[in-house]
Amino acid sequence: MEILLWLVPPAVVTVVAMVWVSWLGRERSAPDRHEQVRRIGSALEQPPRAGYAVPPSRRDRSTGVAVRRPGAD
Repeated sequence: MEILLWLVPPAVVTVVAMVWVSWLGRERSAPDRHEQVRRIGSALEQPPRAGYAVPPSRRDRSTGVAVRRPGAD
């Protein structure tokens, strides 16, 4: 019977994981549709933010050929 004691920690971890996943997947109450519409409407009324996009960087076109520059040694 002592030889089966190594099964206890994995069994406990499995049971805890099953309880955790079942708690995460529980049925939740329906969200308030009017509150969601109000929040979306207020977000859409705000002016768009400027300056959040990163300007595109200029990349050298690759030819696939390695070229050594003179004096780069």
